[in-house]
Amino acid sequence: MRTYLAFLFLISAQIINAQSGWTQKKGEAYTQIAFTTIPSYSEIFGNPEYLTEREILDNTLQFYAEYGLTDKTTIILNLPIKFIKTDGLAGNSSGVTSANSSSKLGNVEIGLKQQFYNKKWVIAGQLNVEANTSSFDNTSGIRTGYDAWTFAPTLNASRSFDTFYIQGFTGVNLRTNGYSSNFKIGGEIGTKPWEKILLIAFLDIVESFRNGSINLPISNQLTALYVNNQEYTTYGLKIIGEITDAFGINAGFGGAFSGNNVAKSPALTLGLYHKF
Repeated sequence: MRTYLAFLFLISAQIINAQSGWTQKKGEAYTQIAFTTIPSYSEIFGNPEYLTEREILDNTLQFYAEYGLTDKTTIILNLPIKFIKTDGLAGNSSGVTSANSSSKLGNVEIGLKQQFYNKKWVIAGQLNVEANTSSFDNTSGIRTGYDAWTFAPTLNASRSFDTFYIQGFTGVNLRTNGYSSNFKIGGEIGTKPWEKILLIAFLDIVESFRNGSINLPISNQLTALYVNNQEYTTYGLKIIGEITDAFGINAGFGGAFSGNNVAKSPALTLGLYHKF
């Protein structure tokens, strides 16, 4: 049971952050394609809360892969394609930006995870690097990712028990180009109530160091897409369904207790995975 739960965890973790202590076996791989949507919104968390100038629909198609270089070393690739649309004016907006849509790359990410302890608790260090591969349209204010490179070291810890598992991580996002860096911490717990079904609950927290100096265009500020000092305390549920030993589906829901400069709207994810 413990081995089975650990394997299922490796599948489920990719929906949100892939930051567990477990690694792929040498020569084995895990791939996933997932679609995430933040339904049309205009409300933004803040102090005080505020509205974007236009209604925004934010969708992401994500290709994710892990490959075991050794039993304790895993390489990670994350390729997000953003589909963002701005529509009608919200509230009493004056129309500084134009309605538009964009289908461009987000921040492409590569990572390396090294497991260095595996006795009941499994502990690993991880370093992910997000490239500055996003796009920005000044007339609509649509930005598909941070205009920066991000270096994200984390410490990950996981443990499986007879009927459930737990995992947690903590680390920082160090950003270039005048963006603030931030601290992050999170965890999740999963259990298997039925054969081939895994249920997971998670909590993630991101807090900005507020040490940035970037001056973003007004059109970008009016969309609040990948602006500075984004923070959140999110919660959610995930479900994993195994179809065969190699294929399965996963789905997730994420909401927020609080935030800053992020959408006040839930995120929904549906994915298909394959391991080989």
